[in-house]
Amino acid sequence: MGFSDGRKQSGLYHAEVTRSARLSPHVQRVTFAGDDIRRMPQHGFDQWFRLFLPRPDGTTDFDAVPDSFGLGGYLRYLTKKSGTRPPFRSYTVRELRSDQGELDVDFVIHGDAGIAGPWAQRAEPGEHVVLLDQGRGFDPLDDAAFVLLAADESALPAVAGILRDLPRDATGLAIIETGDPADRQALDAPDGFEIRWLTRDDPHATAGVAALAEVASFTPDEPVRLQAYFGGEQAMVAGSRRHLVAAGVPKSRIEFTGYWKVGRAG
Repeated sequence: MGFSDGRKQSGLYHAEVTRSARLSPHVQRVTFAGDDIRRMPQHGFDQWFRLFLPRPDGTTDFDAVPDSFGLGGYLRYLTKKSGTRPPFRSYTVRELRSDQGELDVDFVIHGDAGIAGPWAQRAEPGEHVVLLDQGRGFDPLDDAAFVLLAADESALPAVAGILRDLPRDATGLAIIETGDPADRQALDAPDGFEIRWLTRDDPHATAGVAALAEVASFTPDEPVRLQAYFGGEQAMVAGSRRHLVAAGVPKSRIEFTGYWKVGRAG
């Protein structure tokens, strides 16, 4: 299932916050739970969803959440009263424990900037949220001889899920850029994978530049049998895709998503 197919997914899941903890300097992990989470499908890999959050003033109208997020569903959401409809952001499943009815989500923290990050830092047990299932973007190719993954910290949960669910005999390279080495995480990767961590030495450096440079230095041995996934800042994602296409990798073998763009709110 590709990203475009995911927008046709339907399935609303109500949940409550059970705990929230700072995992590393810039990552807050929030755990959601509830009976709905027990029936949430396990898509695996980079499974993602729309997360609808409570409004700070307590006037949240969760009935405004559409049951799908195609054009029609989004327009219905926009017609609801702006002062009560819940804000939303897209997030990736970090870990789904269906048998326990629990879901972990990692939020990248940039101080008080944004909507979801500040909420995650102050989230209290019992707060109500709604999730709209959107499937997954990454589908493993049976004939892939090598898998290339590249991401900044915003797409770290997606890369972690892909590495966890790839066949154990898969080979490849995962390039992951963060702004702080303390935000690195232990990853469950196949033995044949190299994990290459990069750190932005300058806190004011543009995110994704280092990851893009690393991808640009990569030359595939068998372009037509390579599979790639790029996630994170839009310029990094677009530049990485252009490099592989120029190197002979078919576009159909490259999954990519721009999570955010420098200078623009998520």
